[in-house]
Amino acid sequence: MQAFIDKMRRRAGRYLDVRPVDIAPARGVLSLSFDDIPVTAWTEAGPILAEHGIKATYYVCGGLAGGSNMDLPQFETEHLQALHAAGHEVGCHTYEHVSTLTLSPAELDASLARNAAWVAERLDDHVMTTFAYPFGDAALGSKAVIDRRFLCGRGVRDGINAGSADRNLLQAIGLESRRLPGYDLERMMADTAASKGWLIAYGHDVMDGPTPYGCTPDDLDRVIRLAKAADLDILPVGDGWERVAA
Repeated sequence: MQAFIDKMRRRAGRYLDVRPVDIAPARGVLSLSFDDIPVTAWTEAGPILAEHGIKATYYVCGGLAGGSNMDLPQFETEHLQALHAAGHEVGCHTYEHVSTLTLSPAELDASLARNAAWVAERLDDHVMTTFAYPFGDAALGSKAVIDRRFLCGRGVRDGINAGSADRNLLQAIGLESRRLPGYDLERMMADTAASKGWLIAYGHDVMDGPTPYGCTPDDLDRVIRLAKAADLDILPVGDGWERVAA
């Protein structure tokens, strides 16, 4: 019964309280993002991003620092500081890595405030401007909280943001071994270019033999090369928002 209730609540978050924004960049945009920040999202993905001369968004939960998630070691503070110093965007993913379905709006706001303070203390008062929902769960009551605090919020529902999108629940595709075989990436890049849309990709670990929620270094390299071949601008989510929001 609880699973059914949660399913209905996810649908309510998807279809209600939509805050539309026109997506109108001069040309198509790709944004790469990594959630939770397993160590390999920086140590393996960072050099690939640097080789291509592009920046990504890393969605951080302060409560995961130095710990384990999905049986993988998570980032240490020095990793976060290094990626921030390299010019990558640091965005918010709650403090505890918790589904918004389990939080009241006040509890969510408190978690976001705690994460903001944790990050600001370690990144010279950095202010996070974009958000990604843990597990992609956007409770209906959470969307107004995200709207007050951030430029935009990213979910995990497959699709290209084109024409009009919900600024508090942007669509995305998974850089995940469980999802990548089902995508026609070349077609997606071409469709993003043709529609002058915004394609956001999210992943977790980056390594040979990734978890179902991660990808290989070759997968990441291929996505970037396909985006470049399609003549897409590749920008972090925050910069992408500034480029695409009409």
